[in-house]
Amino acid sequence: MPYQDVFVLFWEQVKESVQEGRFAKLTMAKTIGKPNLRNIFVRPVYSEDGFKVLVKLRYRSRDTEDEEDELTLEEAFVVIKSHLRKSFSSVLLFTTVKDVTFKINKKGTGSITENSPTFHYVTQAKNDTG
Repeated sequence: MPYQDVFVLFWEQVKESVQEGRFAKLTMAKTIGKPNLRNIFVRPVYSEDGFKVLVKLRYRSRDTEDEEDELTLEEAFVVIKSHLRKSFSSVLLFTTVKDVTFKINKKGTGSITENSPTFHYVTQAKNDTG
């Protein structure tokens, strides 16, 4: 199945984990080549405005400052999707009940695997910029 279709299924699990209050973290870490962008982290932020996520772009170069933005889950989806297969080949979803890994192989096929949870409770992100 093309990775875009599989990613939509993966993102449904992200949304479900948020609705159930089990979303702990999302990470893009397996880079393609040697881009300056090293990681993308997505952490939960529960506020009076409802659920948001803190999206942090971490760079390899010390000359490039890390970027942090508080976004809706839909806005985070756009950011994550834009880096798939360009900068990163996998996305890891950490929830309190399971870890879910989305991967794209060299042929552009997506896959989803599940493992035991790394996190047993949710820790909210703190925005360093605000």
